[in-house]
Amino acid sequence: MTRPVYPFSAIVGQDELKLALIISAIDPSIGGVLAFGDRGTGKSTTVRALAALLPPVRAVRDCRFNCDPDGSNLCEECREKLREGEKLVARFIRVPVVDLPLGATEDRVVGALDLEKALTRGEKAFETGLLARANRGFLYIDEVNLLEDFLVDLLLDVAASGENVVEREGMSLRHPARFVLIGSGNPEEGELRPQLLDRFGLSVEVRTPQDLASRIEVVRRRDGFERDPHGFAAAWRGENRKLRRKVAIARARVNLIAVPDSILEDSAKLCLALGTDGLRGELTLMRAARALAAYEGAETVTQKHLKSIAPSALRHRLRRDPLDEAGSSVRVDMALEKAFSA
Repeated sequence: MTRPVYPFSAIVGQDELKLALIISAIDPSIGGVLAFGDRGTGKSTTVRALAALLPPVRAVRDCRFNCDPDGSNLCEECREKLREGEKLVARFIRVPVVDLPLGATEDRVVGALDLEKALTRGEKAFETGLLARANRGFLYIDEVNLLEDFLVDLLLDVAASGENVVEREGMSLRHPARFVLIGSGNPEEGELRPQLLDRFGLSVEVRTPQDLASRIEVVRRRDGFERDPHGFAAAWRGENRKLRRKVAIARARVNLIAVPDSILEDSAKLCLALGTDGLRGELTLMRAARALAAYEGAETVTQKHLKSIAPSALRHRLRRDPLDEAGSSVRVDMALEKAFSA
């Protein structure tokens, strides 16, 4: 029997990280989540628990790229089936959550020529990489700040286009590669390149619990899971099911949520006050607030939603001021207090 993953609903604390992951699952266009903080605080556990939580998605049967049978962004193999008059048969799959290890080669990430078929059959066939497996799911990078520069450049290109282009040994292939990028790391081990940092929609700070009750509960639950993983997962299945249903409903109605002009004005004022570069901050803030409103069952985005998600959406977009000793989270909180004090 396959060992279950730690239930998402059983994770103690880490509320900002859990909410950021849920919001990104509701609206993938937000751009993913960066989680920086202390070692041993459950960042990886929380990300992997997300996979078991999310509702399954429809995908083309036998498609290596998890294409959506009702979507327009199809791989060449699925397009060829349609051209030949073949119907795309659908099946339900779990939302992919793919790990990108730090030592991964370019071929493993983007894909390469299938050497076995090339040598035994003389065929030029494509062996899919991690980007193909992550399409319509999540690509998770632990210690993302230690990622090799060539992989950073590759991810930036794919994230911008939503497509992976592979050219190897006279073979050229392109396939959809739209995924939510999740990164975690310890800031003491190095900083993230600004170009990649800006690609993350939300950034959260993960800290070790400082209250006694939370620390005891974390240890108690983790020990319970290690001793009886199946029993522990079964005990939390009902809570996970409720949360899964809530996420599914929010996904279905997120585009119906109204965003008043006053909220757009508040977003712009806040970004101007903080001096964020470009307009990605406003776009992310608006999308994240709308996803939060959908998750909470609201019909319209309000200032409450904006204030709740602003630290996660903006703290990593601030220009550095060597004369200002306040951290980015403090600066966002101060700007929020000033902007919404009236």
